[in-house]
Amino acid sequence: MTIHRPGLAEDLPPGEELWARWALLAAVKATTDQEERPSVHRTGHWIDEEGLHWDDAGCTWWIMSRMGEGRFVLYGEDESSGVKWHEPPIDMLAGGPAWLPYAELHDRLEGYELGCVYWYENGSWSRAPYPDSLDDDGLDCGMSDFVDRDRLLEELVLRIDDTATGPGADSLLADAEAHRLDAQLLLERLRSHADGDPLDPAAVARALDRAGITAHEVSR
Repeated sequence: MTIHRPGLAEDLPPGEELWARWALLAAVKATTDQEERPSVHRTGHWIDEEGLHWDDAGCTWWIMSRMGEGRFVLYGEDESSGVKWHEPPIDMLAGGPAWLPYAELHDRLEGYELGCVYWYENGSWSRAPYPDSLDDDGLDCGMSDFVDRDRLLEELVLRIDDTATGPGADSLLADAEAHRLDAQLLLERLRSHADGDPLDPAAVARALDRAGITAHEVSR
């Protein structure tokens, strides 16, 4: 799937699907050591009480939060975004529903940290209108790894053993997208982290429980 520059609401997969893809990647990367660090000192992909995070500690940061049944908010910034520098100014919250986390978003706006905001309700994504003169809002660089399923699978197979008999990364991702993942099967297929982090099934289980993409609560 292609993401336009600037992004269009229809570039994103359904909210539940985007959440599941991101959550599965965050779960297989979870470690207790990272879990115990404050969010401001974390990088990579993770899930906490605020929601899903992606932060490379430099060019891009993103958060996706559940806002009730069938509702999500996605916000963040990639260095490619021209929104906050655009003249005349763009109101990134124009048309936003009453349930958006306005206190958090206004804090980000006041600190010149925010590049775009998308919200999901009634089965579709929306965002504020953009002027024709805006070249990019950062959605492509920020979210392409989750929108392009094949690219996501390339990263998942670094953490999930695809060589043994049984469901591989593709099948496990499909089950996660349907929010019926067999967590025990996933835990059995974890492979040693290529970056040297030890396997940490308990942290993975906690992340899966928080994400809510399994068929039932994970035993650990």
